Amino acid sequence: MVELFGEKYTKKELLTKVGDISQIANAVQYELQDGNEKGVEMVQFNTGSGFSFNVAFSRGMDITHASQNGIPLCWRSSTGDVSPAFYEPEGLGWLRSFYGGLVTTCGMTYAGAPCEDDGKQLGLHGRVSNILTKNIQVDSYWEKDEYYLFAKGKLRETTVFGENIQLTREIKTQLGKSKLWIYDTVENLGYQKTEHMYLYHINIGFPVVDAGSELISPTVKAVPRDKEAEIGKQDYNKFSSPVPGYKEKVYYHTMKPDSKGNVTAAIVNKQFNNNKGIGVYVKYPVKHLPYFVEWKMMGQGTYVVGMEPANCKVEGRAKFRKEGLLQFLEPGEKREYKLEIGVLENGLVF
Repeated sequence: MVELFGEKYTKKELLTKVGDISQIANAVQYELQDGNEKGVEMVQFNTGSGFSFNVAFSRGMDITHASQNGIPLCWRSSTGDVSPAFYEPEGLGWLRSFYGGLVTTCGMTYAGAPCEDDGKQLGLHGRVSNILTKNIQVDSYWEKDEYYLFAKGKLRETTVFGENIQLTREIKTQLGKSKLWIYDTVENLGYQKTEHMYLYHINIGFPVVDAGSELISPTVKAVPRDKEAEIGKQDYNKFSSPVPGYKEKVYYHTMKPDSKGNVTAAIVNKQFNNNKGIGVYVKYPVKHLPYFVEWKMMGQGTYVVGMEPANCKVEGRAKFRKEGLLQFLEPGEKREYKLEIGVLENGLVF
């Protein structure tokens, strides 16, 4: 049954009360028109629970914004929703179009810091978030008394004499729920073995991130990436007010999965709204995403904590290859990834 506005309804009961289900929940497609965002195609989902999020077809089907009852859940950068036409692949140029958002995907053949690997100059975090989506489908359906809304599409990272990798993505949500699911299939369509690095950059911001907020996770150990992260490492999971001149800290977490092989981590602000609290969680199978990267950035304006399930670390492909940890896709091979992202409210119960 659908749980909505504090009551439960069957499909038949609910449909007698509305002219169309879009009165309660919908998926609306639109196109941005102003400045360097011009031409970016979006779909906005509203689930009827107060949960709303935007998916950008022009930006790798990533999730550029999300809110719960008007409360923002993710950090948004000063760049805004930049068209992929302005993508700068060299060095740190990726940052000029990094809007933040709830989910920015990094990969598919490289992710992490710029480097030179196997004779190639690689920029920050790869191309996938700046690739346009094809074969787009936005639709909804009833499954007995449950109603689902979804978007599907395909995009390809490819070049002549090089990689030919396809991502098929489905993002799905449910009427009356404050959560979504991402289903990704990454496939090597080429005829040569290809490097594969993949990371979900989940960027949580104010007011979920605020003084007193914390990361709750089944962490066995959290290893600092560098000397900067060594400073205050005992407080890796605690967050402060914005700090002038703050330098980012990155931690690699070893997680203990549950009995089903899943890891659930969350950023929560227990003091929010007179101690009612608010939080955002991510749940994922650790089998294909064995790394969890925490990006702790307490700067002014750049005030964000990243929860980043990944199949790699973020110090560049060359270093990861040298350590013997780089993953590859054989010709015809597929990898499947699944994430659940949701809102925690009123007691912060998972």
